[in-house]
Amino acid sequence: MNSRQWVVAIVDDDPYLLESLGDLLESAGHKVRSYDTALSLLQDDRLSEVDCLITDIGMPVVDGIELQRRANARLPSLPVIFITGREELATQRRVIEAPVSRVFQKPFDTRALLDAVSDALLFRD
Repeated sequence: MNSRQWVVAIVDDDPYLLESLGDLLESAGHKVRSYDTALSLLQDDRLSEVDCLITDIGMPVVDGIELQRRANARLPSLPVIFITGREELATQRRVIEAPVSRVFQKPFDTRALLDAVSDALLFRD
């Protein structure tokens, strides 16, 4: 991986998860942008600067799967990592469409998540 600071976007409607996951990623050296809705990320002019997306699957209005579809339409090589608290969503095959994607069920192993982010960023390098 190169030495630049990677931008990781987190989208989740749980403010506690946004804060704790943001802190974890920042402590690993990443620049973090947090969003409480998928639409807020999609409407952000800085979407093109995002190197990796971590999103909850089960969110109101625009869920994580639809966010992946829309984000990859604009940024085809954007890796997406999904998180969910619902087992049935974690096992859906339709979420594995991004260039690099993984699904983590809450509660997840933070080391494994950081490793998945690193793997996704190697893909971007």
